[in-house]
Amino acid sequence: MSITVYGIKSCDTMKKARAWLDAHGVAYAFHDYKADGADKKVLERWVQQVGWEVLLNRAGTTYRKLPEADKQGLTEKKAIALMIAHPSMIKRPVVEGARSGLLVGFKPDIFEKAFR
Repeated sequence: MSITVYGIKSCDTMKKARAWLDAHGVAYAFHDYKADGADKKVLERWVQQVGWEVLLNRAGTTYRKLPEADKQGLTEKKAIALMIAHPSMIKRPVVEGARSGLLVGFKPDIFEKAFR
């Protein structure tokens, strides 16, 4: 099973997720949005799997600092464009390759089930 973890290296949640994976011997590749960007095709695939509402991090500083006009009338297309322009608006981590499918966010109990 090939596992890829997507996120931002300096994010505290990412640090917790990566520490959990390392402690449980889960091998993975890491894709850093800040260094490597966010790919539109990948985001579109994730949106089809879990929905843009799950992927878009509305609680983060980047989203909160957006002009109100950018936040109004959000659609799938607009949300994907925002996540490409501002990768820190993608919830972290996103894990592809887990047995249970695409994982969004870090919760130890969910990771435990996904990587047993």
